[in-house]
Amino acid sequence: MAQLKVHNSLQPGPAVPFTPKEEGKVSWYACGPTVYDHSHLGHARNYVSTDIIRRVMRDYFGYKIILKARRQRLLEIEKSRKYSESDLAKLAATAFQSYAEANLPELLTSSDDSPLSPSNYVARRDAAYAKVLAGGTLTGEGKPGDAEAKMKMHLSNLTAAAAAIQEEKVFGGADEILLPYLDSLYKDSIDGADHTIFTDVTKYWEDDFMGDMDALNVMRPDTITRVTAYVPQIAKFVEQLVAKGFAYEAEGSVYFDIAAFEAAGNPYARLRPESRNDKALQEDGEGSLSKSLGGKRGPGDFALWKKSKPGEPVWDSVWGGGRPGWHIECSVMASDVLGSQMDIHSGGIDLAFPHHDNELAQSEAYFCEHGKGPHSWVNYFLHMGHLSIAGSKMSKSLKNFQTIKDALKTDYSPRGMRIVFLMGRWNDGVEISSDMRTMAEGWETTVNNFFILVKSLIADKGSHVTSTAESLTNLTIDSETQEGLYANLAKARDAMESALNDSFDTPKAMQVLYGLIKEANIHVNTHKANVDVPGLEAIARWVTKMVGIFGLDSAAAPPYDGLGWTSTAFTGELTPLEIAEPFHTMLERVRDEIERLDIHSPALDAILATKVDTEFETLTSSGTRDPEALVMPYLRVVAKARDEIRKLAPTSPVKKEILALSDRIRDEELTNLGVYLDDRSDQGALIKFVSKEELLAQREEKAAKEKEKLAQKEAAKLAREKLEAEKAEKAKVSPLDMFRDDRYSEWDEEGIPTRTSDGKEVPKSGIKKMKKDWERQKKAHEEWKAKSQA
Repeated sequence: MAQLKVHNSLQPGPAVPFTPKEEGKVSWYACGPTVYDHSHLGHARNYVSTDIIRRVMRDYFGYKIILKARRQRLLEIEKSRKYSESDLAKLAATAFQSYAEANLPELLTSSDDSPLSPSNYVARRDAAYAKVLAGGTLTGEGKPGDAEAKMKMHLSNLTAAAAAIQEEKVFGGADEILLPYLDSLYKDSIDGADHTIFTDVTKYWEDDFMGDMDALNVMRPDTITRVTAYVPQIAKFVEQLVAKGFAYEAEGSVYFDIAAFEAAGNPYARLRPESRNDKALQEDGEGSLSKSLGGKRGPGDFALWKKSKPGEPVWDSVWGGGRPGWHIECSVMASDVLGSQMDIHSGGIDLAFPHHDNELAQSEAYFCEHGKGPHSWVNYFLHMGHLSIAGSKMSKSLKNFQTIKDALKTDYSPRGMRIVFLMGRWNDGVEISSDMRTMAEGWETTVNNFFILVKSLIADKGSHVTSTAESLTNLTIDSETQEGLYANLAKARDAMESALNDSFDTPKAMQVLYGLIKEANIHVNTHKANVDVPGLEAIARWVTKMVGIFGLDSAAAPPYDGLGWTSTAFTGELTPLEIAEPFHTMLERVRDEIERLDIHSPALDAILATKVDTEFETLTSSGTRDPEALVMPYLRVVAKARDEIRKLAPTSPVKKEILALSDRIRDEELTNLGVYLDDRSDQGALIKFVSKEELLAQREEKAAKEKEKLAQKEAAKLAREKLEAEKAEKAKVSPLDMFRDDRYSEWDEEGIPTRTSDGKEVPKSGIKKMKKDWERQKKAHEEWKAKSQA
């Protein structure tokens, strides 16, 4: 196998060879989420992509991997208080003004000098932020970005609050503006030493996040670490950095000393050197502390330990009450589990600076030895590209996100979402679009239909197909000497290996699978009755293995030796008898219907006499638990019986009843069980397992089309009848009278006008045309009289 190469953020440029510390094993730390709200599609992009790489490394390359809220409480307290209408209105108005002052100052300037209020908010908003609301920038120049996204978020919050306040629905409708205001009023009353205030919230959201990851088939980490369990170790870690001269205390907080770190020969900002002086990113990394920093020696120095403010969580330390800085948390937790060096550290690209760069610096400072050169804490940094909407990254702080739960309810299936991410490089950005989803749906449908087709062809051939997962796994294919489907499979396997070795190039891998299936479908369509079923099975089993490795089947597990992904026709933990029972009952109904119609032929009688239960018992005693295999004996009898009665129908006195039964078997009996019969002119019907919901939708669509067709036919009939009635009414008029109206003053003996109403002669061309109309009317009138007299 060729050398695996990966894109390593520590070595910008082409992918580099991947060589773990210990052969065959990979130590890996992945940054977890900050759990304080529902997880969004940005999280899905990060963790699903991480999961895909993890699965590929484990199941394709064979590596063993070691992968390792204060304001809401205040709002609940406030809601429980008894407010008069005037006091509640005053609270809402003050919070409204406070929110605007902090986030949207343009709303506070107006020509009428009146204060901002919910009643004049909309006019102020439209005047001050029209360009932003229209999709532009505040200045009207350049492209909108995160700054405009934040403005839209704040405008959305104020818009909702203004409407709620005017409708006197303050709590519930105006929570987003009340939260920061109440926090500023009462934060001093919160006991920061009562950590349950914060851990209860994080535990709730952690469980919520894990539920979302389970829904997306993201494997759980081998080890989960939580900051609250590591605070004493974090404090000791920081003490060591101070002792080594790489950190210092100032006004109760402790900062990392970048200058001292670099003076010792260590590089800083290895991931994003161009961002080291980006003040906005630095402040974002420090959070609320950035607004009141004091005593820092260097502008880029970052907090390792923060002096707690009133209302914030607090732990004891040698510097007084405080809490860990953001970056130090990951360093201590990862080092505790993986030691002084790890193979892989991963996370979203937006964490590269300052979070990951600061992680690297403080960890390498902790583990380095003076005089022995820099220490490498991480060998490979993998950064997942972020998801974006209208040019702005998706994030909770911008609130421009769709939650995973909502996305799975409305737009995506778990498999469909994963396919979307597989179609993009893990380290590239992805722009949300309807085209992405359409493309993913098309790919999924192609693969699903192929699995259905191959399983149907195998079932059609019965026991003649002998390919197994083991024979496929050990199969050696020479692409130069083999022909047909096996040659296609050999080329696809080589192309897959090349794609995955190239830094997990899943877009190319998805194209390889699609192209192989396309070739297989061409073979089926061109060979008809002479299809290479063993070759198709070999391809289907390999595709099954690959989609299993990519995590596209939540019910599959290594070594992925099945055929196809989880069928939606069978759900739940059922016994073989429970699985077979509805199919057995359906077969009995079909037998009774055929008996009632008194249809007979030697072939039909032999089919109906098949000892299905005996075949089923043989399957169960062999240990088979495949639901599709267990019900196939019943389906095969029904399908063959239907084929036979269709042959008998043309010469049968009950032809109409036979054809109705044939349709009912296909469209009702089997559809309700998630089975479709694909009728073939030259062979028996092909049995296909298809989603019951899909079949029912197709049936409803077919019925709707038939109804529309009948409606159109009825409308055409009514239109014809109306036209005939109008023609009949017109035919009643004698040609002698058809032109006798006030347009003319004289007529000849046949009623053809000779002079107009003003005495002028009618032009010859006009008389010629009227003569033709007169002849037609004469013929129609005579036909009408004949019908009337008959």
